[in-house]
Amino acid sequence: MAKILFVDDEPGLRLLYSDEFTDEGYEVVTAATCAEAASLLKNRDIDLAVLDIQIKQESGLEMLQQIVREQKDLPVILCSAYNCYKDDFSSWLADAYIIKSSDLTELKNEIARQLKRQT
Repeated sequence: MAKILFVDDEPGLRLLYSDEFTDEGYEVVTAATCAEAASLLKNRDIDLAVLDIQIKQESGLEMLQQIVREQKDLPVILCSAYNCYKDDFSSWLADAYIIKSSDLTELKNEIARQLKRQT
């Protein structure tokens, strides 16, 4: 069972991701801050991370750079409400960029695709 880390400061989205992706058969862990996410990445075997770009006062793009430095084989999907960050060079380090939507089909498909690439 693949383990997915979702990093988002919105409690409702973390709950939605947890419910939806647990139902899809994944083990889900969530983090509300970059520090919490960094701790989870160090202490648990995470197979894929989904990062929001704006996490309160923190930057998901900086978190992405940290992950690439420390765990370059970990697939990372940026999931943002904003399309404008696609032009930011830092976002190009991610394996995919998804615009947040109430329809999780694209995110589900991208997670499945990224995990399949790992095997």
